[in-house]
Amino acid sequence: MKNILIICSCFFLLSCKDTKTENNNVDTNSIENIVTLTDAQLKNAGIELGKITSKSISSILKVNGKIDVPPQNIVSISVPLGGYLKSSKLLQGMHVNKGEILGVMEDQQYIQLQQDYLTAKAQFNFIESEYNRQKELNIGKATSDKIFEQTKSNYQTQLILIKSLEEKLRLIGLNPNKIDVNHISRSINIYSPINGFVSAVNVNIGKYVNPADVLFELVNPTDIHLALNIFEKDVDKLFIGQKLIAYNNNKPNKKYQCDIILISKNLNKERSAEVHCHFDQYDKSLLPGMFMNAEIEIQSNKHNVLPSDAIVRYQNQQYVFISQPNNQFEMVPIETLDSEHGYTAIEIDEKYVRDNFVIKGAYTLLMKMKNTEEEE
Repeated sequence: MKNILIICSCFFLLSCKDTKTENNNVDTNSIENIVTLTDAQLKNAGIELGKITSKSISSILKVNGKIDVPPQNIVSISVPLGGYLKSSKLLQGMHVNKGEILGVMEDQQYIQLQQDYLTAKAQFNFIESEYNRQKELNIGKATSDKIFEQTKSNYQTQLILIKSLEEKLRLIGLNPNKIDVNHISRSINIYSPINGFVSAVNVNIGKYVNPADVLFELVNPTDIHLALNIFEKDVDKLFIGQKLIAYNNNKPNKKYQCDIILISKNLNKERSAEVHCHFDQYDKSLLPGMFMNAEIEIQSNKHNVLPSDAIVRYQNQQYVFISQPNNQFEMVPIETLDSEHGYTAIEIDEKYVRDNFVIKGAYTLLMKMKNTEEEE
């Protein structure tokens, strides 16, 4: 009986010891998240308190893309009748003005075309005189209607031939009004149809080109676009007319204001859509094909927010301090979302939402807490 009492007494003492140890651990963990200030310390710390408020915080969508040029601003230069390139001084990247000579082509068919035109005009003078003569005779019934109709047909056919040859001459850059027996040229000039710069030179001197061959490519950069790649999940956050800021890696501090002008309705194999943006101001340093970064401000729903100064970071975790009685402040972990205009959206346990938070002096409390731990 005596032995039984001794065993029971030992078991009771061990149980009490475990309970005491457990209680000590709970108190220690609780104390680690509490900082206590004296009245003097509280006065000097400049602590300010505030409540959680609800605000709409805009998030920043960061995307990338490149400078693009709309099709109407890209010009491919070719020669409708083909020929040999006699001369050209174009180099890729050169600026050209509208009407400037890009190159000179040479071919015997240009001579043949001018010959056909002058021959047709010479024949037309005789055919026109005969038509007028037969017309007068037919009015006086001095000639048959059949002869007059044949003459009229010849006149109209020759007129059509001349008009078509004139258009062919204009097509290759020759003015029919300046062509006569003393001014027949074996070469033609290629003129620039736009102001811009040369993006490609595909021929060299002496090379023969066919009508379908592209000799030069010109780009008018004054209406360049920014083409952005937007992932599927973000497309519905954008709208026509939305503002954004663009910049490149070479000069990240130089910002370009842009507006969204077109949102593609198709997704590519990477599940992204192409969004075209227009620059508010043209900058000649922006070249087609140049890679760009962009930041788009996206309006989000309302969140619980605190001033950004209320949030402290310690050991890769973010915290806020909540006011407690007797000059005590409890450090509580939170998750942060987006920030805007000095406020940060947060996610916190609902039980703290109505408490008073330290909105100024939070880092002072953090330093006080950690210094106290080191002294202990």
